[in-house]
Amino acid sequence: MNLPAVQPPANTEAQLQAFETTCERLAGFGDEINFESIDGFLTALAAGPWLPAVEEWLPAMCGDAFERAFADPADHAQALRSLQARLDVLRRQLDPEALLDRPDELRLEPLMAEYTDADRQRLVDEGVMSADDASLLQTGALWAQGFLDVVEAFPAIWVEPTDEEAAADFDLLIDQIVALILPPGGEEARAHAAQFWPDQEPTRDDLLAEACWAVQDLRLYWVDHAPRPATRRVEPTPGRNDPCPCGSGKKYKKCHGSSLP
Repeated sequence: MNLPAVQPPANTEAQLQAFETTCERLAGFGDEINFESIDGFLTALAAGPWLPAVEEWLPAMCGDAFERAFADPADHAQALRSLQARLDVLRRQLDPEALLDRPDELRLEPLMAEYTDADRQRLVDEGVMSADDASLLQTGALWAQGFLDVVEAFPAIWVEPTDEEAAADFDLLIDQIVALILPPGGEEARAHAAQFWPDQEPTRDDLLAEACWAVQDLRLYWVDHAPRPATRRVEPTPGRNDPCPCGSGKKYKKCHGSSLP
C-alpha cells in the first residue's frame, strides 16, 4: 500500500535566518566557509552511523573561525543553537524509521544556491573569476564538498566495510555525492555519466536528486553496517586484602590502593 506523501521536517523561517546569519559571520573568518558547505557538513553528520561531540565536529567544520567570530558568550551560544537547530532537522529528515516507512519519498531538503550559466558568465564579465573557475561553480558542488569533508575528517566513524559487497555498495553511494563536484564535461564526469546514466545525459537536477537519494541510502546503510565505537575496557578493582596487581607482593591496600578512601 502506498502511503500518502507527508511534508518532511523543516526549520522555521526564524531558524533559517539565524543559521544564515551564523554562516555569514563565519564566512568573514574563512575563505572556504559558506552556508552551503556548512549545510553539507551538517548533513553528513546527520547521515553518519553516530554523531561526534560538538567539541569534535565544530573545529573540524571551520577551524578556529567559530571562536573568533563569536567571542562573546551570548553570541557563541546563539550561533551554536542555530547550527544545532539545523542539525536537528537534518537528523529528523534522515530518521531511519521514517526512511524505511516511506522508501519512495525524498525527505532530505538541502540548502543550496542555484547557479545558472548566466550567473557564471556575469562573474566572468565582472572579472570576479576566470571562465575555468566559473565553470566549477555548479549547484550543489559546495554542499557536496562540505559533506565529503566529514567523511575525510572522521575516518573512525566513516569506516569503509571490509566485506567486499558492502564496500562496493558504500562506494557507489559516495560516488553519487562526489559527482556534484566533478567539473562538467571532464573525463571523470563523462565516466560517471556512462556508468550511471548510459541511456541519457544527466541534467544537474538529475545529479542533485541522486545525491540526495544517496544520502538517505547511506543513513540506512549504516543501520546494518555501522562500525562499533571503541570501548574502554575497565579492569575490576582488586579487593583491599588481595595481592596488588603490580606484582610488588604487598596487599592492594598497602600498595597502589593506599591512596583510596
